[in-house]
Amino acid sequence: MANLPPSFSSKSAASFTGTTYPTNDRNLSAAQQLINDLINPELREQALSDLSKKRDLFNDLAPLLWHSPCTIPVLLQEVIAVYPALSPPTMTAVQSNRVCNALALLQCVASHTETRALFIKAQIPLYLYAFLNTSSSSKPFEYLRLTSLGVIGALVKVDDPDVIRFLLQTEIVPLCLRTMENGNELSKTVATFIVQKVLLDDIGLEYMCATAERFFALSRVLGNMIATLVETPSPTSTTSRLLKHIIRCFLRLTDNHRACDALVNCLPELLKDPNFSRCLYDDQHAKLWLQQLIHNVNVAARSS
Repeated sequence: MANLPPSFSSKSAASFTGTTYPTNDRNLSAAQQLINDLINPELREQALSDLSKKRDLFNDLAPLLWHSPCTIPVLLQEVIAVYPALSPPTMTAVQSNRVCNALALLQCVASHTETRALFIKAQIPLYLYAFLNTSSSSKPFEYLRLTSLGVIGALVKVDDPDVIRFLLQTEIVPLCLRTMENGNELSKTVATFIVQKVLLDDIGLEYMCATAERFFALSRVLGNMIATLVETPSPTSTTSRLLKHIIRCFLRLTDNHRACDALVNCLPELLKDPNFSRCLYDDQHAKLWLQQLIHNVNVAARSS
């Protein structure tokens, strides 16, 4: 018990040591009971559902999950259990909902400052990549992809070079590009956000611009999404957010000299159209980024 984080109080440890401590924190007591229920196969499905729905009500749920004996292995067991249903794609809505509840708890662990590094060190994101590599467009698979991306999104949301270094050693960028091409609008938005956060890190920008193949793969996918979104008959707020992430990715690429020079010839013409800014509604940040992007590319064109 000596390695528990500071916020992991003696009361939190009660259920692991067999010692009973008085507590007035009903939420904490309920969380402990639900975590204990995860170990029982007969109670697990309901416990997964309840913990997932109520995770924002429980303080320090992530350390509780991480340091509870067998809890993380149980969550990973839930993830692995649906692998056979991925190919051929036979996963049902019930199966998808159950594993997504487990993923929501893993996202909780990935988000917490005390467990994020441990989550990465254990290489748990790798267990989710099989879900991002699927091609079925059915709702159970889309829900699974979106929830898996949410776990990765939680990791990159806090700017941490160690997280970016880890992800770049894996297949996360190609998997995000795949989702940006084939996913639904929500999945595309989260995948593009992840790529944006990778690019905003200096190591990530260097990685994406290290070879022409990586750069053109990214710029092609971003360009294709722009063309598709502009043709959308009824733009939504999600469409606007996605466009904003795409523009930010292109703008960040201009911080690399070779990439900026390449964008002189491959930046989508739609972005240069003065009428395009209407697609951004009243998002002033996105409009300013678009202006700066066009300026940077024009400067590079004049210098070439």
